[in-house]
Amino acid sequence: MSLQQIDAKMLSRMFLAGAKNLENKKEWINELNVFPVPDGDTGTNMTMTIMSAAREVSALGEGADMASICKAISSGSLRGARGNSGVILSQLFRGFTKRIKEENELTTAVFAESYDKAVETAYKAVMKPKEGTILTVARGVADKAKELVEEGCDNLEVFFGKVIEHGNYVLSQTPEMLPVLKQAGVVDSGGQGLMEVLQGAFDAYMGKEIDYSISEPASSGSVSSGKASMEAQAGAEIKFGYCTEFIILLNKTFNIKMEMDFKAYLESIGDSIVCVADDDVVKVHVHTNDPGLAIQKALKYGALSNMKIDNMRLEHQEKLFKMSGKTGTPIPEKQPPAEPEKPSEPPKEFGFIAVSVGDGVNEIFKSLGVDYIIEGGQTMNPSTADILDAVDKVNAKTIFVLPNNKNIILAANQAAELTTDKNLLVIPTRTIPQGITAVINFVPEMSADENESAMLQEISNVKTGQVTYAVRDTVIDDKEIKKGDYMGIGDNGILSVGGDIGTVAKDALGQMVTEDSVLISIYYGSDVTEEAAEAFRAEVEKDYSFCDIELQYGGQPIYYYVMSVE
Repeated sequence: MSLQQIDAKMLSRMFLAGAKNLENKKEWINELNVFPVPDGDTGTNMTMTIMSAAREVSALGEGADMASICKAISSGSLRGARGNSGVILSQLFRGFTKRIKEENELTTAVFAESYDKAVETAYKAVMKPKEGTILTVARGVADKAKELVEEGCDNLEVFFGKVIEHGNYVLSQTPEMLPVLKQAGVVDSGGQGLMEVLQGAFDAYMGKEIDYSISEPASSGSVSSGKASMEAQAGAEIKFGYCTEFIILLNKTFNIKMEMDFKAYLESIGDSIVCVADDDVVKVHVHTNDPGLAIQKALKYGALSNMKIDNMRLEHQEKLFKMSGKTGTPIPEKQPPAEPEKPSEPPKEFGFIAVSVGDGVNEIFKSLGVDYIIEGGQTMNPSTADILDAVDKVNAKTIFVLPNNKNIILAANQAAELTTDKNLLVIPTRTIPQGITAVINFVPEMSADENESAMLQEISNVKTGQVTYAVRDTVIDDKEIKKGDYMGIGDNGILSVGGDIGTVAKDALGQMVTEDSVLISIYYGSDVTEEAAEAFRAEVEKDYSFCDIELQYGGQPIYYYVMSVE
């Protein structure tokens, strides 16, 4: 390979190939998670993050310049970031693109500098960086790149090859840096995901045959066969009748926050959205029932050109009419009326957003006054965009966000940084019980800062234990775990392991309760009967008569019991 400089077209191909390689390996990466729980999600989170950016890059086409590609990578990954690994990956891309966006061609020296900027940006995004993770692997890649450039390496094939070789070596050493990885017999899953991105990009550079097509997110539902069902399916898919396209000629700076807000608005009125921003223009495509709403919103950013609106329902009717062999003019189907805009109300002082899963837990949060529930948590980490969308739906000056999962806190913090029109305060709740405690201790008469301080203090007093099952054999915290075993997982590791749900739950609870404990709360999941839960409660009351015992239906999947001690 004689190519010693990479242009925008090659960068686009390398990025798409890296995304596809990660997507192909996501299930394997999920299995590298230390805890053998059935919700391993590192590979899924990283894939959803990078594919959000890949769709934006793909929409640009092969004629896009370096700045446009960089903006698509940065804004797409920031908006689509899910989970800690996804947020860190988005920050790596953010730093990487900051360095290269002004370049027309990329050399080994530019790559070395961009890797360094990527690592610097990602480390700043994490409050307490931990070695033996994706950050360590990224820094190893950056250090090797710098070393090669200092040695005079200007051959990109050699450069990429040695950088990836060293990155894989650093990855192999992560179990030596994190004992929990060594015990589980795995390398860091986030670091593995990063190396899959780099390997895929290198394969594209080397000319390996790759499918660069990026599909839209899979939709639910079955696919029918036969001509009649195909026609019915086509008709059912036209939920929004007008294909609307135009270009905004910007009259002011269009920053990432504006871009995210505009996309969120388009998503609220339609689907099939493409919104690609360049320095002076924004290309827009949306399927909607009211093109005027999209146009009115776009006019806030500048003048419009290249406008095109097609009635897809009418086109669909014409096709079916021709297929039927009839003559004449088809009668267009009725279009659903556009929903009238609700009159705006003055914002209230405080609002709450909680991430939750399980119909019982959701009802608990709603009964406590939470304004908006984001469905997600252990089995599906919401993205930064999901949180920003929720923020738009809560009409309050100050909004408290309760992630209720340690893997969602970074995405929530990223949403807070991108929110400018409201005061967004992230209370770093790591579990559902912490989130419930936070809301209970909210006092409307206190200021935002006073409430934040009080909630932080109260959630620090909450211990949480969760009972689930193991999906593979492993050793964690010196406990041998077999596939199918039940596990009690505490705030800092495995508390108990065994073959009976009730016994494991009681053993875990025994390590959480002290003589100072006053309240035990038990939330039983969707796979536990009310009778079994009541029997468990009776045993707990007998063992801990000095505590108040609360039993509530949570309805959460995967976790048989979620228990808290205060």
